[in-house]
Formats: sequence, structure tokens, C-alpha cells
Amino acid sequence: MLTHMTSDNDQKNEGFAHKKSLGQNFLTTPVVPNWMCDAGAVGAGDIVIEIGPGTGALTRALLARGATVYAIETDERAVAVLKETFAAEITAGQLHLIYDDVRTFDFGTLPIVKNPYKIVANIPYYLSGFLLRHCLELPKPPTTIVFLMQKEVVERITRDKKSSLLSLSVRVYGEPKYFKTVSRGHFKPAPNVDSAILAIHNITHEALPTTADREAFFILLHAGLGQRRKQLLGTLTSLYPREALEHIFTDLELSLTVRGEDLSIKTWLTLYRTLQQSSVSK
Repeated sequence: MLTHMTSDNDQKNEGFAHKKSLGQNFLTTPVVPNWMCDAGAVGAGDIVIEIGPGTGALTRALLARGATVYAIETDERAVAVLKETFAAEITAGQLHLIYDDVRTFDFGTLPIVKNPYKIVANIPYYLSGFLLRHCLELPKPPTTIVFLMQKEVVERITRDKKSSLLSLSVRVYGEPKYFKTVSRGHFKPAPNVDSAILAIHNITHEALPTTADREAFFILLHAGLGQRRKQLLGTLTSLYPREALEHIFTDLELSLTVRGEDLSIKTWLTLYRTLQQSSVSK
């Protein structure tokens, strides 16, 4: 988690040393939390899950927008600070603190997951891939996700002209957007790279409604993108007979020499559905 510091908590947090094992870097300005709220269009009445609130800079911004916040924190030092800082909001039921590890936490135990909700969080770089997929594949997914992540990763998801396993894994569920760059100077200690705010809107499981669909689709993606710059037809022969693939490619007006990285998520889904309906396999 990229943890937070706010000006009114500075004295309290002077002795709150970051833990490298938790990927903690402290935000030193309130501007970034406000950008994140803007990215998620957070407003009064929204229900928001925050992962890794730290000492509460983003929490404060979410509460100020009128959201009800469920904050999951694994650092007991941070939990103690949050309980003291937001005692009034906790008593009023606007903030709910959950002392747990998001990697093993069961989101289904939250009373809010039957209603529309958003996830807004500063996350540790080393958990980016896990948290993206985990949150996007929750049985009742959020409508919106806003993550502060490594800039290079956000660019790969949103701006690369070529498709990748990462970008397609996000686009199959929602609409990713590069919202804003966040320079390393906004943190203490400063990370070695710049960050960026990723917003994913209109999240749905309609394209892959079942667990079996998701598993089969990602097997196809791994096979098709596992060898960069290889022709897709050749990489998929590990799963399907070449002759059957040639017929399907022709029917879908796909070049027999096309590469997987050149296919859009829409085309990948069409190919997946066609292969499932054809029942061809090795």
C-alpha cells in the first residue's frame, strides 16, 4: 500500500516509519487523494472500499466527499492512528475499519457488496497484478476501480498500441483510463519511479459470466500471447488443430499471419466464443 500523511497528522506520524515489506510510501500532499476521488467520481452516498488506508489521507478525502468507507488495513500501527483520527466518523458509521490482509480477506463478508460500490486505493507495486485481477473478478465486482500504481504499468494497460496479457485482462472487464501522472515528489520516502492514477469504469462480468468462461478465456490468452511476436495461428496449435484454426480464422476474416498482440479485446472475445462453439480441441 502507498500509505498516506496529511498536514494535520504530521506530528502524530513523525514516528510512523514506513515498512518496506508492505510497500509503504507516505503521501505528503492532499492533492493526490483529491485527484483519486475525481478519477472515481466519488460523491455523497457512494460506498467505497479502500485498500491500505495507512494514516488516512485518502480516507479523509473520501469521507469529505460524503462517501461511506470500508477501509481494509493490515498494519496495526495504522489502524491505531485511524481509530484516533477518525473516531467521530467511526462512531457515526461513515467509516468502518477492517484489520485484515486484503490478499486473504473475504469481500463477501462485507454487508455492502450486494449494492453498487467502488474501490479506491493506493496499492503497493508488488501487488498490482494480483489486486487488479482479484478485484475485477470478485463475484460481485465494483462498478469502478481507482488505483495509484507504477506509471509504466498504467501506460501498458491504457496507452500501448499493442495488446498484452495485462491490458486485455483489464479490458475484458471494464474501460481503463489513464487519469493523471503522480510524480515521485509527492511521496516520502520517494519511490524510484513515478506513479499514475488508473481508473477503470463500467466494470461488468457480462463478457465472461462464469468462472469456467474466465478460466477458458485466460488459457486462450496465455497461449496466444505467451510468445511475443509469434503468429497467433502457430501459438494456438498447442490447444487446437491447425486445420480447424485456419477455417475459423478465415471465417472471422483474420489474417493467418496475424499476431495476438494486434487483436483488440472485442476480436479476442469473438475468437474465444467461436472456438467454444466449434468444440474443436486437441
